[in-house]
Amino acid sequence: MEIGILGTGGVAQTLARRWSAAGHQITFGSRDPSSKDGLDFPVAPLAAAVADHDVVVNATPGSASLELAEGIGATAFAGKVLVDVANANTTSFELVYPNASLAEKLQAALPEAHVVKTMNTAAMSVMTEPGTLPASSVFVSGDDAGAKATVTGLLADLGWPDGSIIDLGGIQSARGPEHYFLMFAALMQSLHSPQFNIRLVV
Repeated sequence: MEIGILGTGGVAQTLARRWSAAGHQITFGSRDPSSKDGLDFPVAPLAAAVADHDVVVNATPGSASLELAEGIGATAFAGKVLVDVANANTTSFELVYPNASLAEKLQAALPEAHVVKTMNTAAMSVMTEPGTLPASSVFVSGDDAGAKATVTGLLADLGWPDGSIIDLGGIQSARGPEHYFLMFAALMQSLHSPQFNIRLVV
């Protein structure tokens, strides 16, 4: 699969390495591709990274993601699966959207895209290598069943077994995992490490 990843930071690079190892073709999207020498994968302008791929990943800082997507334009995202892995928080670790979620905002701004929220409840080093911890959980939220199936397949490529992938329902359910960021931040401070995750037990 060819995947466009918006962003070139640590989260984007971690995802790129792991999905490339699973056989996927990766292109980064950047506001300034010419300044991104030395990366292991091609870098294209943001609009091209969206237009040229059926699966696009938002790995930009969550507080700026909505403005960035709106700048690219809703038309470019029409029919695309948009995998949103960002947490929208301020520098003081408060939620940018305390009564909603970034994923909902993206879906409203990009009505013809298929937004799926996932991989935002643990450090990306854990999300992309779940086998480094005992069995834990990853969540998906979205309105389109086909898009969620695509994302579930990408999660499986990272090593997530079926029983660990929890479908929370429609895009509004993304509020739960996004608001969990507050708990994640508190746990990370308490444990002095980001190497942990949660597990749903029923």
